[in-house]
Amino acid sequence: MRVYYEDTDAGGVVYYANYLKFFERARTEWLRSLGLNQDKLAQEERLIFVVRRALLDLRGRHAWTICSKSRLNRGSSRVSMLIWSRRRAAARRCWRRAEIRVACLNHESFKPVAIPQSLRESIQQ
Repeated sequence: MRVYYEDTDAGGVVYYANYLKFFERARTEWLRSLGLNQDKLAQEERLIFVVRRALLDLRGRHAWTICSKSRLNRGSSRVSMLIWSRRRAAARRCWRRAEIRVACLNHESFKPVAIPQSLRESIQQ
């Protein structure tokens, strides 16, 4: 993802709320790369993932390119994703980090449910 001028505040620093958008896109793209479609999960499996907690470590400037890499920590009905962002793909040092914790809920009752084994296997790959 590229950071555009519109993503920044008057000082040219990424506006903090926009990081949530960047990290949500990274999470969605990660699920897509696993062949998982969130709309299909809601309609066919009656499952949704909702953000329960977000811990952010922020810093970014206009014209930077954000490359993210995700690592998954698993729970029965919760998933924690650690997302690292680097200024460039070749950069060795991690410059920003987020932990996004999501809960798996029944789409109709909004009650926590265990992640189905088939979905867990897709995620573990």
